[in-house]
Amino acid sequence: MFARTKRLTLRPGWPEDAPALARAIGHESVVAKLGRVPWPYALGDAEAFLACPRGAHEPRFLIETMELGEPRLVGGIGISDVDRGSANLGYWLTPDSWGRGYATEAGQSVVSMARHALGIRRLTAAHFVDNPASGRVLAKLGFRPTGRIEPRTSRGRGGEAPAVMFELDLDDDRCAPMPLAA
Repeated sequence: MFARTKRLTLRPGWPEDAPALARAIGHESVVAKLGRVPWPYALGDAEAFLACPRGAHEPRFLIETMELGEPRLVGGIGISDVDRGSANLGYWLTPDSWGRGYATEAGQSVVSMARHALGIRRLTAAHFVDNPASGRVLAKLGFRPTGRIEPRTSRGRGGEAPAVMFELDLDDDRCAPMPLAA
């Protein structure tokens, strides 16, 4: 699957994306906000991630924007754990793309895809307590805090950190459908 928004292209990652992926995510300030990503992040990590199989109902995208007429990888977004009975939204952006609304824009597209194309009924998400900007993105996407704070593993931190838990009931039709390309 692919998706286009006003400023972004969401597309699958390909093996040739490994160097750009390693550069975009390879910042300690990014990796410390994620659960499954190791620090330091190297080219081999990017190659391994891009080679990972994913289920048909687990969309995983690279986020690109156009800069000076060229596509530039600025982040990633996806839904994981669908095969385990839950659907978890996760995302990240490279530091020089923070504060531009890209996470919200990409998130709106993926939430719409989950609701309308994938038939997912509920999404979960979490952010580490020391990353309130991610909580603001989740709120803009319609997620609601569950009231729970749970310890979550962060490979980049080398241990656990408290995370605020969120959920979004996709049976509530608060998002207008977005056009998708398959």
